[in-house]
Amino acid sequence: MPESRPARPRGVGYGEGVTILVTGATGSVGRLVVDQLLARGATGVRALTVDPDRAALPDSVEVVHGSVAQSQALQAAMRGVDRLYLAPAPATVEETVTAARRAGVGHIVDLSGEPESWWGMVTTAVEASGVPWTHLWPGDFMENTLVWAPQIRTEGAVREPWPQAASTPIAMDDIAAVAAAALLEDQNQNQAYSLTGPEKLTRRELAALIGQALGREIPLVQVGRDEAVAVLEASMGENAAWYVDTVLAGSAAEATEPTRLVEDLIGRPATTFAQWARHHVDDFR
Repeated sequence: MPESRPARPRGVGYGEGVTILVTGATGSVGRLVVDQLLARGATGVRALTVDPDRAALPDSVEVVHGSVAQSQALQAAMRGVDRLYLAPAPATVEETVTAARRAGVGHIVDLSGEPESWWGMVTTAVEASGVPWTHLWPGDFMENTLVWAPQIRTEGAVREPWPQAASTPIAMDDIAAVAAAALLEDQNQNQAYSLTGPEKLTRRELAALIGQALGREIPLVQVGRDEAVAVLEASMGENAAWYVDTVLAGSAAEATEPTRLVEDLIGRPATTFAQWARHHVDDFR
């Protein structure tokens, strides 16, 4: 595990003379990676996005319109790039890493997963490219609880099959902060980081913490699998069945123990779920 170190303050000139390309810069994590790079004083940040207006990127960021699925835009975006944040896109990862290697990219930081997982396709392709890499393997996102928002707003409760299922959720902003640190600090090359939040929490405890942020009790009511799918279809549509059968069932089987890795990498404590819930309380009102 890396030694704990403070984050470098703004204005120190992290990344001067270095061009960093952030793919998926309109995405939930990619947009935060841009913010975290700028907060650390990075210059030469370039963003690849399909929707620059929605991303609302700062004027200091060079914007390239496109995505990893668009060959011409990808090749243009890669010109002169030294370091790359790779958003998880298994369908196009082979073409993306090939373009990165040909462009002379010196370091790829990817959001992916263990080799045996679905997102492991990204991990495998990046390592096969021969470009130095850093893998970020987060577990459950705190933002996943936003699927509860419709039922909390309308019913004041959460209905799920496994109230005692536990996970170690991590805030997306902490993932982005780790990505920024990895892009700016060479000692992170050829390291795979399994990222967790700072605490293990059951589904019932997560609902209770959202209730604390709202100032009222939010009970978690145990229901069968089919009812849980029907409830989540309001916010997830056809993905509700997959979420219940894969994500929730997986957390019911086992939960990763929390680590201090995020704190060690970014120089501040990882975000707790209570902090996250207070910050996102309006999403549940």
